[in-house]
Amino acid sequence: MDLGLKSRWAMVCGASAGLGLACSEVLASEGVNLVMVARDPVRLKTSADNIQANYPVEIITHSANISHPKERDQLLQNFSNLDILITNSGGPPIADFMSIATEQWLDALSLNMLAPIALIRGVIDGMVKRKFGRIVNITSVSVKSPRSTMCLSTGARAGLTGAISALARDIAKHNVTINNLLPGPFITERLKKNNELRSQYENVPISDIEKDIISHIPARRFGDPYEFACASAFLCSIHAGFITGQNLVIDGGSFRGLL
Repeated sequence: MDLGLKSRWAMVCGASAGLGLACSEVLASEGVNLVMVARDPVRLKTSADNIQANYPVEIITHSANISHPKERDQLLQNFSNLDILITNSGGPPIADFMSIATEQWLDALSLNMLAPIALIRGVIDGMVKRKFGRIVNITSVSVKSPRSTMCLSTGARAGLTGAISALARDIAKHNVTINNLLPGPFITERLKKNNELRSQYENVPISDIEKDIISHIPARRFGDPYEFACASAFLCSIHAGFITGQNLVIDGGSFRGLL
């Protein structure tokens, strides 16, 4: 299927690794020009160079911490004329609810709620004016299926989900969509780090942690970031204009709810 995205411009956050990198690669394979954003400039350049070696698209890298207003404002000043925005960032650390300090809550909200909202505000007027825009927020399955140790992530990402829900409906008439992708356990560095922390907390081998997680996934495996990226690319395509304000869970069937 031709997604109809050739020569479009997309900004992908958290683009140096994991799901963000996978989304960048799949968009590039569809002929999309990229603004790749991440904190580590060295790693970001390496990731961009690898994509550039395989796909004849334009790629611009921009190192920034999107939770910092000044860095985010500079990013938007340079790159606001976009067709596609994929917001994505590593989540807060896992923690017990009673041990979380107020500062940690504020950090989580800044990174996983307020930063994506600011980026959306920065690009949306242009999308509406041009009558085309696709915004995908990478959140977490914990938004629909909360876990006690992920309350920082769940709280902030659920806040983002609620904040943009009405907006998605308001701008749909302009062929601008906003959707959320809710990943379960995909093979990324974050998954590995979380498994390591759980291993230490429960004092059991990491292999046991992985077996336990997989045993609760109907697909009986972890997700491949490429699978996730393909779903994201479809939501960014010309064929997805009738899909907006949705929360698509991609977790191998683990979420048992009807809605």
